[in-house]
Amino acid sequence: MSDIATPDIEIDRSKGNFSFKEDYKYDAGVGLTEKTIDYISDVKGEEQWVRDFRKKALKIFKDKPLPTHWASKDLETINFDDVRYYLSKGQKASRTWDEVPDDVKETFERLGIPESERKYLAGVEAQFDSEAAYSKMKDELAKQGVIFVGPHEGLHEHPEIFKKFFGKVIPIGDNKFSALNSACFSGGSFIYVPKGVKVKQPLQAYFRINAENFGQFERTLIIADEGSEVTYMEGCTAPKFDTATLHAAVVELVALKGAKLQYITVQNWSNNVFNLVTKRGMAEEDAEVRWIDCNIGSRLTMKYPGVILRGERARGEVLSIALASDGQHQDTGAKMIHGANNTTSNIIAKSISVGQGRSTYRGQVVMPKHLTHCKNNTECDALLINTNSRTDTYPAITVRGDHNSVQHEASVSKVSAEQIFYMQQRGLDEGTAMSLAVNGFVNDLVREFPMEYSVELKRLIDLEMEGSVG
Repeated sequence: MSDIATPDIEIDRSKGNFSFKEDYKYDAGVGLTEKTIDYISDVKGEEQWVRDFRKKALKIFKDKPLPTHWASKDLETINFDDVRYYLSKGQKASRTWDEVPDDVKETFERLGIPESERKYLAGVEAQFDSEAAYSKMKDELAKQGVIFVGPHEGLHEHPEIFKKFFGKVIPIGDNKFSALNSACFSGGSFIYVPKGVKVKQPLQAYFRINAENFGQFERTLIIADEGSEVTYMEGCTAPKFDTATLHAAVVELVALKGAKLQYITVQNWSNNVFNLVTKRGMAEEDAEVRWIDCNIGSRLTMKYPGVILRGERARGEVLSIALASDGQHQDTGAKMIHGANNTTSNIIAKSISVGQGRSTYRGQVVMPKHLTHCKNNTECDALLINTNSRTDTYPAITVRGDHNSVQHEASVSKVSAEQIFYMQQRGLDEGTAMSLAVNGFVNDLVREFPMEYSVELKRLIDLEMEGSVG
């Protein structure tokens, strides 16, 4: 799927730092109670089973304690009673750009969404706070039976497909934040690609948090039927506020027999965002699920994309870059659960810690003893820029049986003073020399990203290195 054209998505760290004062038609207020759930369900006109699903999830969220081993000190600063869990201007997702409300339109035009759609994309959805403001897919894909709508439309218009997989890859009680999402999910994407259909251009969703003290809880479900192929990309931004902003998404991917599903994320959150997401795919026989993950910004990110390899010869892959600057903690990784013979998984993670930034790799690989001829490769490399930078690696690999193979490699390094001095002697200033050293560290992985992403990642690294030396 590497030959698929991809858009030039701008990830300049300052590009998303703006907001507009909004008048919301629907506002659930602060705090999360059963009244909040009833408000959301009433606004959306949901069936009773969805309301019951949400309330079950609310109870699980309330009962589950915060994790005690994942950046727990940072999590303890979140006051869930101060968060606004649903905000909407009342608009339905417009099918033409001219119908988008002017203030929302201005936001997405500044972020380059219309231009990307015209040039590169097969379909796009733009979410503003709790609901999608714009959603459109090319007519030829609709004629082939491809579905690209929000989860609300999926529930109402395609229940026979949606209900079969909804909440099956990631159960409500998987973790505290998947339960939180299940209680108050709104917006996101529902995609279904029929048997044998190969979507040549990417589908994209863009998630924008505009409001202060807000929680965004989009829910994405993508189903690639037998022999189909699709690439989905998401971009995320939020303005900088003094108060905490919460983002807790759930993403479920299903690749049926022989399907290929690629999910690309570029997050550029401001440093007041708690980014606590659960992402997992399921790959059936001869299927492939591939995550390409770029984690930049946020105060704390906890994200571990995973693949359950259910069918023989299924393949899962996670390629990840995380960059943590001052006051940021990137707690990222991957999970690979082998559930059939002859399955293959690959994890390559690179992290960069700048100033007092902290990066953590947290991984899990499981191969039960009854399986044979399963393979995993895991590579975790970390680069420290300053003496106060920090990195941690927590790989958990469980391999049983006599005919499975695993290889794990991890390294931690610092930028060499001799290397910087050498480049300075050839006319480069210290910041430029540092940028070259860091780009060299990630270059082998950046080549695996779409070309436009590679260019923007290198630009971002140049920005992050300015003033980082010393």
